[in-house]
Amino acid sequence: MRTAEASDGRPPSDLTARARIRDAAVECFAEQGFDTPFRTIALRADVSPGLITHHFGSKAVLRTACDAEVLQRYHRLKTEAIADPSGSLTAWLTAPGDAAVVTVYMLRAIQSGGQPARDFLASLAEHVRGLMADGVAAGLIRPSRDEEARLRQLTLQSMGAMLVQFLTAPDTTPDAFVASLRAREQDSVLPMLELYTEGLLTSSAMLDDYVRLLDGTTDGPADGNGPPGPVVAAPPTA
Repeated sequence: MRTAEASDGRPPSDLTARARIRDAAVECFAEQGFDTPFRTIALRADVSPGLITHHFGSKAVLRTACDAEVLQRYHRLKTEAIADPSGSLTAWLTAPGDAAVVTVYMLRAIQSGGQPARDFLASLAEHVRGLMADGVAAGLIRPSRDEEARLRQLTLQSMGAMLVQFLTAPDTTPDAFVASLRAREQDSVLPMLELYTEGLLTSSAMLDDYVRLLDGTTDGPADGNGPPGPVVAAPPTA
């Protein structure tokens, strides 16, 4: 039997029973999904199923506590990444540790759908907002003309891409899934870093045209070619 350990490395004896249950549930939900029964979580936390009911009452309340904990861990990991981008990336690819549990839990939270998934995404966006601001302030990330629109797009884009990989993975347990990402490193990490660092388009013409459209200073592309309106904002397809 594996007993849950605090995400900061503290032994289980240093945690309250409520915290042990929450951390065990985070691991179980990441590994098996949100249908994991209380008895499985209780075994992981080394408590009785009745104690889970005593502290949380229902699976929904327990999940809410787990969601909040995972988002706090995500925020901590991303804050460390802003301080040491390359070191954090290398660590995630070679020894992901708690990052693997956090990643897969987040994907399962979104995959579950419904109001809990919408609430989770909304909370995630709040965390990303602060992290993006920190990245801009640190000189790691370029400022945006519309920070809110960019954070929504990046959140949906990054989580959506990983969710596709997750849904098609042969083994979705945290360690196995992150290992599969490492195995496909050149299919995901390299192009992602290229896009984020060097961009995709060789010219700023479409962006400039679209910004003029937003400003109301033109009815279409500056050179008169192509369809008018927001269609010019769509990147070319391969």
